Amino acid sequence: MRIFVFVFLGALALTVISTPLFRRLATWLGFVDAPNARKLHQQPMPLMGGLALLLGAFVASLLVLSTLPVRIDTPRVIGTLAASVIVALVGLADDRLQLPPWVKLAGQFVGFLVLFQAGIRIQLGLPEWLNVTLTFLWLAGVSNAVNFLDNMDGLSAGVSAVAASFFLLLATINNQFLVAALAAGLLGACLGFLRYNFKPANIFMGDAGALFLGYFLAILGIQLRFPGQPLSVTWMIPVLILGLPIFDTVLVLVSRLRRRVNPFTTAGKDHLSHRLVRMGFGQREAVLASYLLAAAFGMLALFLTEADVTEAYAISGLTAFTALYALWRLEWRQPRASTGVADDVPPAVVPDKQLPS
Repeated sequence: MRIFVFVFLGALALTVISTPLFRRLATWLGFVDAPNARKLHQQPMPLMGGLALLLGAFVASLLVLSTLPVRIDTPRVIGTLAASVIVALVGLADDRLQLPPWVKLAGQFVGFLVLFQAGIRIQLGLPEWLNVTLTFLWLAGVSNAVNFLDNMDGLSAGVSAVAASFFLLLATINNQFLVAALAAGLLGACLGFLRYNFKPANIFMGDAGALFLGYFLAILGIQLRFPGQPLSVTWMIPVLILGLPIFDTVLVLVSRLRRRVNPFTTAGKDHLSHRLVRMGFGQREAVLASYLLAAAFGMLALFLTEADVTEAYAISGLTAFTALYALWRLEWRQPRASTGVADDVPPAVVPDKQLPS
């Protein structure tokens, strides 16, 4: 356990030190998010914070993995890091060039191919083609869900830190040293970045950071194992740990499709965090409430690790019902004006990267 404390502290220190440097570099290179009428920030904001996250998580993890007293599957380490770098670089290009959604999806598919070659994929006892398909859908879904969640200062980094802490705890309990080391590095990097990203932020992670966080968390979920426990239960654990970004994405998709707008090329203030603000929360309060909700999902995941099949499906069914009820309350019971647009006007008519997703 001590070695994971070291990787956490190393990632934390590297990110705290490197983030101001990337902030200056982003300003110099023009990686800046300009404010507009639909955004929450009022000043131009540097966008290269994702590279600080990447540096902190990777360097600390590699140093510790190279010194672990157990044999580590090298292809899995290389595959995890290479795939995440590919997705982060595509996100960095998007921060500057505003790439179409299919290009970002193509980058995620290339990362998936790297993971497939490294033997990293979902294994649920299903036909191989279905396991492979589910792997890509999981990677792309979680990556974009965390990217969607990046709409308020400190929100995506903080929720990712909560998820990483639960992956770290479960991996440590089950002697999953690779997952634990990677999760510890990610946790330290997220907390180090929050030093500069929590409101009032002075740097954004951009798509480079948000897509990287989502992809990395999705990989951790795939690689986490629970020896002696049935797959019919354990597949739900990563889903619950990442329940908040998944719920937020479903809410946004339903809301935009209901209003007949493209959910991937348009954007608006229709996320859970925005709705919490309209309910009377301040921005910081909305972000902190999201942290608590993410932790509640993680606690449910911990419960499933000790539950039998009946208990697991009962608690998961109740959680799903509660989520559906919350979606109904937020989308159908609130006045249409709460979305910030008129009934017959799309929530946005500009490309997604011109305003927060």
